[in-house]
Formats: sequence, C-alpha cells, structure tokens
Amino acid sequence: MTAQHSLIASPSKKGKPTARARKRLADAPPIDFTITNLAHDGRGVAVYETDNESHNPDKAGKKIFVSFALPNETVSVKVTSSKKTFEEGDAKAIISNPHPQRQTPPCPHFTVCGGCSLQHWDADGQIAFKQSVLSELLTHQAGVQPDNWLPPLVGDRLGYRTKARMGVRFVAKKESALVGFRERGSNFLSELNECHILDPRIGFEIENLKALITTLDARDHIPQLEVAMGEILSHVPDSAKSVAIIVRHMVPLSDDDITKLKAFFAERHWQLFLQPKGSDTVHRIDTDGARNSSLTVPPTGGLFYHLPNFELTYEFSPLDFTQVNLSVNRKMMDLACELLDLQAGERVLDLFCGLGNFSLALARKVGETGFVVGVEGSEQMTERAKMNAITNGIHHTEFYAQDLTQDFSDKPWATGEHQFDALLIDPPRSGAWEVMAYLPKFNAKRIVYVSCNPATLARDTKALIDAGYRLTHAGVMDMFSHTGHVESIARFEKVA
Repeated sequence: MTAQHSLIASPSKKGKPTARARKRLADAPPIDFTITNLAHDGRGVAVYETDNESHNPDKAGKKIFVSFALPNETVSVKVTSSKKTFEEGDAKAIISNPHPQRQTPPCPHFTVCGGCSLQHWDADGQIAFKQSVLSELLTHQAGVQPDNWLPPLVGDRLGYRTKARMGVRFVAKKESALVGFRERGSNFLSELNECHILDPRIGFEIENLKALITTLDARDHIPQLEVAMGEILSHVPDSAKSVAIIVRHMVPLSDDDITKLKAFFAERHWQLFLQPKGSDTVHRIDTDGARNSSLTVPPTGGLFYHLPNFELTYEFSPLDFTQVNLSVNRKMMDLACELLDLQAGERVLDLFCGLGNFSLALARKVGETGFVVGVEGSEQMTERAKMNAITNGIHHTEFYAQDLTQDFSDKPWATGEHQFDALLIDPPRSGAWEVMAYLPKFNAKRIVYVSCNPATLARDTKALIDAGYRLTHAGVMDMFSHTGHVESIARFEKVA
C-alpha cells in the first residue's frame, strides 16, 4: 500500500449542523492523526496534540473518532462533526504504517452506504476485536473474566444477510428510483447498484428493483421494501419461493402497477406482499393465479430454514424475527446445546424464545422424557413456535406469550413449583435486566445467555454473579460480519 492511499472517493452528507458550521467543516483542510486505539464501534481514536502546528492548540487533548482507520495508522482525516468534548471524522488517506489486516473493501459502495462500517478490515481481525470489546466490558461492568474463552464462531461473511429493511425513493431529476440503505449519518438514501452483505438473491437484484419501481405509477409513494429470505429445501416443496418482499405503499396501487409487480415477482419465483398501512395490513398477492387475487390475512408463513443436525425445519413469515445469518445460526445452535450439556429427561426454560429457534433444538436434546418451556412477548411468534413444534413432531414443549419486562411471578410456568435444570436467554439489545432478579427462583444449574449487545450482557452478568452463578465460558459469534454489531454467548454455572 502506498503513501496517501485513497480511502474514500466522495464525501458523505453528515448530521444536521448549521449551514455555517457545514461550510466551515467542508472548507477546512484534512488533518493528519495517528490512531492510538479503537472505540467499541470499531472507529479509530486519536487525540489532538500540542506539537503539531496544523492543529489548533486550544484543542490539545481533545479526542476525535475516525471512521475507516485502524490502530497505529497515520491517516489524513476530514473532520465531519465538531462537538464540545469530541470530534468525528473520516480517514481519507493513509499517510504511513497501514495496518497489516487492512483489506480492500469488497463492496464498491463502502464508506458511503451506512449498512456496514468495517469492510476495510480483515474479517478475522474484526471478530478478534469484538471479543476484546466483550472482554473489556465484562471486566469493567461485572469485574470478571470467563474461566474459558470460546474460539470465535464464524460462518458466511459475505452475502449472508437474509433479512433487511430497504429504503426507496424516486428521484425526479434523475428519473430513477433509489433502493438501499441510508448514507452514513444521513437521512439520504445511498445510490446503490449492489450489496455484498445481503444474500445475493437480493444483493445483486437492486438495479432490477430500481428499474421496476421507476416504471410504477406509485413510484413517488413507495418508501420501503422489507426483504426476507429462507432456504430452498428438497424435503419441503413449498420452499421453492424462498424470497419474499413486502412493498410498503402510501397510496392504492393501480391495476397496471399490480400487474407489473406480479410479473416481476413471478419471473423470479419470489413472494409478493403488499402493505398499504400498518403491519396488520400486510397481505400476500398471488402471482400465479387470478390477476388481482390476494390473501387478505396477515402472512402465516411461507419461508423456511433448516437445522440439519437436529432434523428441524422452521417455517416463518417475512414479518417474523429470525437470525439474519443462517450459517452462523446453525453453528450457534450446536454451541448452545453443547454449553448447556443437556441430559435426557431434563427440564429447560427458553426466555425470549421467538419462533422456537432454540426451543425445538433443546427439545431434541432432552428427548421425550424431558420438557422445554418457551416464553416470548409476541403472541404471533408464540403461535409460530407452537406451529413449528407440531410440524416437527415435537410434543414435549409448551409456549407462553408474556411481556418479560413486566412482573410474571404469578404465571403458571414461573411459579416456584416449576424448577428447571437449564435456562437459555436470548433477549433483545436492551438485555434481560427485568428478569435477572427472578432467575434464582428457577434454580437452574446451567444458564446460556445469547446476546446481540455486549454492554447489556456484561451488565446482566454482574446480576447473575451476585445471584450465585459463575461465568464459565464466553465468546463472540460473527453473526454481523463487517458491521459494528457484536453477537455474544456466555455460559453460567450455579455455584454449589
């Protein structure tokens, strides 16, 4: 890599500073910084020094967070935001000492599109960094390190994302639609032609989607596409249509628009859903039958994924929450069951169970003499879990709908008479703080906590340690490669 290596081809629109502030930042020349370390989101951290004449001495000691920079690199930085206590900027060129794990980003839209932020970094380096973030947070918030660090769990790192919400905007001046993700730090849509993080079935169809929307009468009134993809499975004939898109439209679609949408989706064997208002108005359009026929009820399924090691097939709808990286999900299921060390006949509780992703695998492990209870806040997802259990011939499970942020002590599954040998928790980003105080009542010997936010995992780890558990294992999983998001897993064991 040569000196002054260019990182960014064009500037991105940032934030909402005043016009004068925007002009001042735009006119200011780049400043050279040496990156000392990284923030938790993967941005480089540097500090204004007093011995650099190009720096304002009044800023000495002020931090700047630099996108697209790696440790020990000296980079030319364009400041994009200036606040009282810190600044933000983009690395425009490497002056010296490029990081050995720096790589050429695989996507041509990287640095402009806000969909991912770490493509300039080798994927192994990214996941090792994420483990260091988890380690630091455990030390800082819980005062503990695991007895054993698990090796990072990795899967597909490109073309892996099977769920996404994509913005849509018709630009009259260009007489063309935009389809994709927001620009970094902006409400503007990126002008994408392809996406290397999305599953290729959609990632390389963006240009065709743009062309389709451009031809529609309602092109000015389609703000969003919700994309979901499953697997084509030889043992499930209905899985052939493995791509589904929900088209959000703010005005009624003309017959001509519906005809164009149906033809486009039928050619690709995709499922077409329309959403005229809220999520309860989502309905599937029959692209193979009568011209305007539709299923006017909320979607009940239609997409599938498979866990071959457990002989499980899950059905879901494009509205359902599922893990976005199916290759990592398969490995995560194996790891969670291994860490729980389940035995035949044991009772297991799965909190925040969703459509039964973990519950059914746990049920396979404990056998028909055991039992699994799944609890989920969404009634729709609870019904989906029940359906998937029946479809897979699993009858030793029960599923309950319950808001786990509210008191559940009087619920039949949570009364003191129901003890559990093992417990699995897979909460949202906010963590499971509300249930921490109640967990000792279940008296589970082993707990596995799956987290998409290492900060709330570290916080809840402190609560579990205070409740008499020991952190035996922890590690990270590459569920969201090339982004700043961290998926983690931790195992706790009750201290005798």
